[in-house]
Amino acid sequence: MITIGQLARYAGVTIKTVRHYHQRGLLAEPPRDASGYRRYSAQHAIDLVKVKTLAEAGVPLARIHELFDADPDRFAEAITEIDRRLQERAEELLRTRERLVQLNSGDRLFVSAEVADYLDHLRSIGVSRRTVRMERDGWILLRSVSPEQAAAWFADKHDAISDPEFRALYLDYDAAFDWPPDDPRLDALAERTQRWMAHQPGTPEEGKPSAPDPDAARLITNSVGASSPAWERLIELAGQRRAER
Repeated sequence: MITIGQLARYAGVTIKTVRHYHQRGLLAEPPRDASGYRRYSAQHAIDLVKVKTLAEAGVPLARIHELFDADPDRFAEAITEIDRRLQERAEELLRTRERLVQLNSGDRLFVSAEVADYLDHLRSIGVSRRTVRMERDGWILLRSVSPEQAAAWFADKHDAISDPEFRALYLDYDAAFDWPPDDPRLDALAERTQRWMAHQPGTPEEGKPSAPDPDAARLITNSVGASSPAWERLIELAGQRRAER
């Protein structure tokens, strides 16, 4: 007869594991002797090794007791079923791992290759991480609510970013996010923006993308957090200049 510590050591498990198997009904728990200790027999050791072997093979603990009492045919059938489920689980884990690998690719998991390249270009010219994230989230949502409009807008944005003046405006807008709303630079930035837009050819009737659906626009703006007091002031200034035209 052996103690629980000896039993655990012989089977290569912890005492805590032995007690857990007792609680699950997988290993019989002998009564205490006169000294208050539980004494285990060779059969306990054999049963513990069986439980450990099945558990390490992936057999759910809830099914181990069933297999103990199964005849050879039922045992083989159950093992085949468990093996099939383990294979399915392994395939699911592999798919999860593939998705994790994709996550390392950054934006390319969420947007098209063209948009991802555009976002990389924004980073390369010094656009802040905050604004790049806003751009990315905006493209994700816009493509969801209006794929055709997203494609047209992206074509325009892609062309515009090659214009040195537009790039300068973009970087200034990025920096202006943190300016106070009464910063005098906002007036100059609004004026430069108005001049740049005035020199752009084309109208909505000639194929330029029209304004987005108002509900979609609110969804995109609210979701990406594209707002600051300075940017709101720039919107007001732009509206004033349009009204003066």
